[in-house]
Amino acid sequence: MSTSSVVSEPGRARFIDVHYHAGPDAYLRRHSALRAGGEYQALDGWVVLKNHLGCTAAQAWEARQRGLPVSGSVVLNEIAGGIDWRVVERSLCQHGAADLRFIVHLPTVTGRKHTSRLAREVSHPILGERPVKPLTVSDDSGHLNPATLEVLRMSRDYPVVISTGHANREEVLRLVDAADRLQVPRLMLNQPANPLTGLSATDLLALGSLPFLYIEQTALTYLLGYQDEEDFSRVLRELPQVVYSSDLGQTSQPDIRPWLDLSRKWFQAFDLDPPRIEAITRGWPLQMLSH
Repeated sequence: MSTSSVVSEPGRARFIDVHYHAGPDAYLRRHSALRAGGEYQALDGWVVLKNHLGCTAAQAWEARQRGLPVSGSVVLNEIAGGIDWRVVERSLCQHGAADLRFIVHLPTVTGRKHTSRLAREVSHPILGERPVKPLTVSDDSGHLNPATLEVLRMSRDYPVVISTGHANREEVLRLVDAADRLQVPRLMLNQPANPLTGLSATDLLALGSLPFLYIEQTALTYLLGYQDEEDFSRVLRELPQVVYSSDLGQTSQPDIRPWLDLSRKWFQAFDLDPPRIEAITRGWPLQMLSH
């Protein structure tokens, strides 16, 4: 995770951050998409932009036209069209022919009670007057709803990674089972240590080593104190197919370069050897995103 020149292909990046928030988003962000892309380029990294309002595909396309190391994602929140396979198709059209799979996040606004520790400000008055309506991947009986199952099925035919979004613990386990049954090529557990999901390293180890399953570990869950040092270090050291990301971009949190500096200190404190660091910061993210 060192610094230097220019990255034009994801395979040449020294690290890949699959979870960074640039503006405009539901909340005010530190950087625009182009500015963030420039920062990652200067650090020999690659970034996947995420946006709670929906899709970053067009922003990523524009950034790549300028030679910046950026790809996009879509969050299937209500304001973006909800859990709908056509929303995914539209996003893929906007993203263009990229070298990496496109990340499709299931809803992150679910209506479940959680008091965030983040200091943040909504980006537009409309969001204060009419907030994003909640959506969940399950129905009233607790089963995955038909729209969610349809998105899982479509992932077999498109170059995408399905992310569990802010599903709760029970929903995540159902999504893993359904992905296995439906032969979903890639499923990423989205920051499973977050309070809305609450899966510990022990819980995640119990899932076993499934070839389609990737586990995201964000810096933000640790920075906000949602995850203690022991659990954070165990995920980074022990779990298979861990994808280490930032989940940053907030104006109250570290910028990109300070995050990398913090990460180096954490990796050293947790006695991660160079092959493991390469695996969680580059190898497994690239494997997950590769066609």
